[in-house]
Amino acid sequence: MRPYRRLPRPDRVSLRWKIAALAAATACLVAAAVGVLVHLWTASDIRGRAEMRAFNGVYAAVETYRRTGTLVDGAELDPDELPRALDHPADGARHTAYDGHVDDNVGPSFWAAQRVGGPGSPVLAVRINMSPELHDLRRLDMSMAVASLVSLAAAVPLAAYGAGLLGRRLRRVSETAGRISAGDLDARTGPTKGGDEVADIAATVDLMADSLGRRLRTERQFTADVAHELRTPVGGLLAATDLLPAGETEDLVRGRVRDLRGLVEDLLEISRLDAGAERPVRARVPLGEVVREAVARTGFDASVTVAEFPGTAAAGTVETDPRRLERIVGNLVVNAHRHGAGPVEVTVEGRTVVVRDHGPGFPPDLLREGPRRFHTGAAERGSGHGLGLTIALGQARVLGAELRLGNDPAGGAVATLGLPAS
Repeated sequence: MRPYRRLPRPDRVSLRWKIAALAAATACLVAAAVGVLVHLWTASDIRGRAEMRAFNGVYAAVETYRRTGTLVDGAELDPDELPRALDHPADGARHTAYDGHVDDNVGPSFWAAQRVGGPGSPVLAVRINMSPELHDLRRLDMSMAVASLVSLAAAVPLAAYGAGLLGRRLRRVSETAGRISAGDLDARTGPTKGGDEVADIAATVDLMADSLGRRLRTERQFTADVAHELRTPVGGLLAATDLLPAGETEDLVRGRVRDLRGLVEDLLEISRLDAGAERPVRARVPLGEVVREAVARTGFDASVTVAEFPGTAAAGTVETDPRRLERIVGNLVVNAHRHGAGPVEVTVEGRTVVVRDHGPGFPPDLLREGPRRFHTGAAERGSGHGLGLTIALGQARVLGAELRLGNDPAGGAVATLGLPAS
């Protein structure tokens, strides 16, 4: 199983703050829309009531003037400030006009005017000052603005808190999916509170993991069964080759049977690694010597460079399972010769072993997805079963080591094995 690492997400804005920002923007829009509507409706109502007061006031003032010849409070005859639209009202008709002029605390105003008699008679006018009502309107606007800010200050933390709960649930599902993609098919999200879409996603991820686990277990069991069943007949074939007469045919058959036995042993080893049945037997060994011996056993030509630990008598030693370490190094060297090109260079420095060839390098899909059994990745990297790197990666996990695959900028594949500290 590959270690699960969170993918880097540069300049990421979390869902929590996106929802909080959306809630803040929505609250601002609602507050602005409500404030504008209330302001317009209240201003229209103030003007309507002022016009009605002026209209009724001039009617009462004209009647009083006709009966008594006196002017009621607020009524004037031919005032200088009378709007031009009311200078010559029709006989007996009452008219109103809005005067937007403001002088100190007087205005804007609504005027109503009517002639007190026939043509040429004075014009009686009543003026309704709207400044008190408009002052109240400004106070109402201020109160609504304060209330909107208070509501916004309360809404954003609540939205951030609610979004945080949602984000934690989604993060839990995301981490589970990441662990599954890394190979941990036992990872589950588990019961998720709520009957919403997040719960559906979590249940779907768990169902997907169950399905993948069943299929993978079936595949592993099939591989183990096939390898186990083939082991006996392949052993018989290898023994039967000893009865063949010496010659080219005997060499050819023996080589093919030996390859078949190696494939069966590799499949058995992979099945044990998949089942988690492998346990390391650790010992303190000289790393450089183990690597040299592993390279020599491959039968391939490769240069080995060892940079020893400076200092103590135990220089160059590590605590590991030497058999598994030899298996990893041997597979990397064989893979470099089989799928790459010489010269193959093996470098040991500290607890790190680097195997490099000068071939076409690892294909992009192998670097992106990791080694896959029975898949070599590219025709130019030669033929093979694609099991060497899979076994090396599995044995590295058993040792607790890290095996990184990459390509050198100057050309060639580079495999780096980092052994853990004791």
